[in-house]
Amino acid sequence: MQIGERIYKYLEEKGMSQEALADELGVSRQAVSKWESGASDPSTANLIALAKLFGTTPEELLKESQ
Repeated sequence: MQIGERIYKYLEEKGMSQEALADELGVSRQAVSKWESGASDPSTANLIALAKLFGTTPEELLKESQ
């Protein structure tokens, strides 16, 4: 599982939209979409904010698994 897939999974679990996450982090919805699709990765600051919002660690978000 890549970081984009994890972000999608956490959004689903929280019942959040890309737009709601974008508003929470102060980024565009397109940025969130690019993270989910793997077209780009969140910055370190956004990765930390994502982890905090999702109740996990940055390492867990970055960890690749089957």
